[in-house]
Amino acid sequence: MKRKLLLWGGAGLLLLFLSVTVSLSVGSVHVPLAQVWSILAHHLPWVGEWVPARWEPATEQIIWRVRLPRVLLGLLVGAALGVAGTAFQGVLRNPLADPFTLGVSSGAAVGAAFLILFGLQFALFGAWTIPIVAFTTGAMSLVAVLLLARTNGKLKMETVLLSGVVMHSFLGSFISLMVASSKGVVNEIVFWMMGSLSLRGWTYSLVLLPYLAVGVVVLLTFGRAMNLFALGESQAAHLGVRVERTKLVVLTAATLITAAAVSVSGVVAFVGLIVPHLLRILMGPDYRLLLPLSLLGGAVYVLWADTLARTMLGAAEIPLGVVTAFLGAPFFAYLLRRNKRAL
Repeated sequence: MKRKLLLWGGAGLLLLFLSVTVSLSVGSVHVPLAQVWSILAHHLPWVGEWVPARWEPATEQIIWRVRLPRVLLGLLVGAALGVAGTAFQGVLRNPLADPFTLGVSSGAAVGAAFLILFGLQFALFGAWTIPIVAFTTGAMSLVAVLLLARTNGKLKMETVLLSGVVMHSFLGSFISLMVASSKGVVNEIVFWMMGSLSLRGWTYSLVLLPYLAVGVVVLLTFGRAMNLFALGESQAAHLGVRVERTKLVVLTAATLITAAAVSVSGVVAFVGLIVPHLLRILMGPDYRLLLPLSLLGGAVYVLWADTLARTMLGAAEIPLGVVTAFLGAPFFAYLLRRNKRAL
């Protein structure tokens, strides 16, 4: 397993390195690849003094202050949604589960939109206000979904997806109500519905990073338990898994990561659905591999989606959530049809 992890992890890091290079280079202003890395090296301690500045100051500003913060945030958001989707699918034993289809993203967006509507973005905890409130409303949404899917005291996995769709629609109506009620902040609320990484500085990455780091550390310890969950909850319990505790911890950690990502990027759909399935096709269903590699897979996926969003129409920019939904909705329909045939 370790050899396979090193092999796929190395390939993933190489792909990530190439993706970052291309993303920093392309845009309304093209910057040669060699110049991109010269600018980055120029800002490194001890190394920068050996790299002479042979570029225009405007070019350096584009790379260092505009594109690099956006690329880093895209990597973090993609990693968060990728690993959260893998965790949801593992613990719920439902291949169609992800933060978007379970209503967690919409729940987190409701909290963020409420703060924006009443001008409370920094009222409680400064820059941490929206992530904390988004986590709370996202967690409440997940609890409601799980309660709705529970039958006779047991969680019926086949009804979880339907409950998530119901909750997503219900919370979407709240967001629409806030959009209709808003005046000067209507564009900010619509941002949460469509998702975007534009005009995001370094602070947003610093807000997301602690949530992602803590959540990933927790989730990586449950890879073996998720493998046993595939056998069924009763079999997993006989093999030593504390089923209810595992579900609570994994769902809480995945919700924390999702809410933090949504709080800085808005609703970016289907990342947590597509990435785990593509990785399963490549390397199998072992969650000890899927969880760490979904970090890389989600980061690469969102980075390329955002690159398409800001370059496809030239000077105009497409919201990131529109691109991921355009790619993810047909894939979701394919999975739904395949599961229906299997049943």
